[in-house]
Amino acid sequence: MSEAKKSTRAGKSTPSASFSADERAAMKEHAAELKKAARRGKTTKADGEADVQAKIAEMPEPDRSLAQRVHRVVLNAAPELTPKTWYGMPAYAKDGKLVCFFQAASKFQARYATFGFEAAAHLDDGTMWPTAFALTELTDADAARLTELVKRAVG
Repeated sequence: MSEAKKSTRAGKSTPSASFSADERAAMKEHAAELKKAARRGKTTKADGEADVQAKIAEMPEPDRSLAQRVHRVVLNAAPELTPKTWYGMPAYAKDGKLVCFFQAASKFQARYATFGFEAAAHLDDGTMWPTAFALTELTDADAARLTELVKRAVG
């Protein structure tokens, strides 16, 4: 039997054929986050901060240092954002809607970390605009640009 046939049944892909081990792990983390939030009831800013700090502490270097700096920049730029975890990544929400997130390079064995924005971010610029940025380090100029983008994103 061919590899393609082994990974399908009645023409449907199996989860193992559709998602990488890293993606499945991220989905399990998200399910655990949802269960934790349901047990807590309303998640406070302090709960979210503790969760994000715990996730950052788990990251290997250089992701950890980069995530810590991004975290400070985001919260200084928009203190109204609530930190939370999202698929095991540090993320930031406003009024319960995810605005932006940090994804460590190690999360999916990428060569760079990512800082991205979700649909709730107010970054629209004509008919095309970036929604994510690759990060290998965060210079002062990069931090200033990130500050500007986060402020714009929260409106």
